[in-house]
Amino acid sequence: MQIPLRGLVVTMLLLCGLVSSPVWAGEVKVAVTADFAAPMEKLAPLFQKESGHTVKFSSGASGVLYAQIKKGAPFDVFLSADEELPKQLLQDGLAVGGSRFIYATGRLVLWSAQPGLVDEKGAVLNKGNFSTLAMPNPRTSPYGTAVKETLTKLIMWNAMQGKLDRRDDVAVAYQLAATERADLAFIALSQVMRDGKVTAGSWWLVPPELHNPIHQSAVLLSGAKDPAAAKAFLTFLKSEKARKVMRGFGYESP
Repeated sequence: MQIPLRGLVVTMLLLCGLVSSPVWAGEVKVAVTADFAAPMEKLAPLFQKESGHTVKFSSGASGVLYAQIKKGAPFDVFLSADEELPKQLLQDGLAVGGSRFIYATGRLVLWSAQPGLVDEKGAVLNKGNFSTLAMPNPRTSPYGTAVKETLTKLIMWNAMQGKLDRRDDVAVAYQLAATERADLAFIALSQVMRDGKVTAGSWWLVPPELHNPIHQSAVLLSGAKDPAAAKAFLTFLKSEKARKVMRGFGYESP
């Protein structure tokens, strides 16, 4: 039996396409908490290489992203810095039941761009030799809540009010300290750690017993345009490859 030349060419092109690129590639739109933006820069291309799916993400304060999702923002996945907001989305009917899980536990750090200003025990807070302490707002950021809990436990919350500069998220708090518009900032360890090392300045890693655990949760949103690609991304977040990247930024595995 002879195969028509045209049919043979088409068949060969199809086979080449199957070999050289994924049969189907989707896109995942992720709303990601500001502290996790840097890890996402590394995770997105790894996921794309492994799955063929692309990732587009927008970062911001968890509370702000939650409000955007409530108003219909077209995200497929929500990576929050806490457990409560994803749980609330489930209650609101805006997330898929059974899809929520903790992808990492964050660490809070007191950081300054000035070497030697912050000691390893955080005694600089008692000395008071600084004018401005930047922090994320507890109303919109789980890291801000952790700061308030820490200062309250240290019996410093009320005394610090005149020096605190509250910002929408940890990204802005970090920028204030990095540019030395603030002497100190409470931020996420992930913002100053790369490959397991703090890259600049001076810091105090806040003991976890001073605040509630920062269990960062992921959830699949019910309005996801491409549920299969979104589920694949969430599965990838649980992989050892992804967790190795997270550990390099200072996150602890759940």
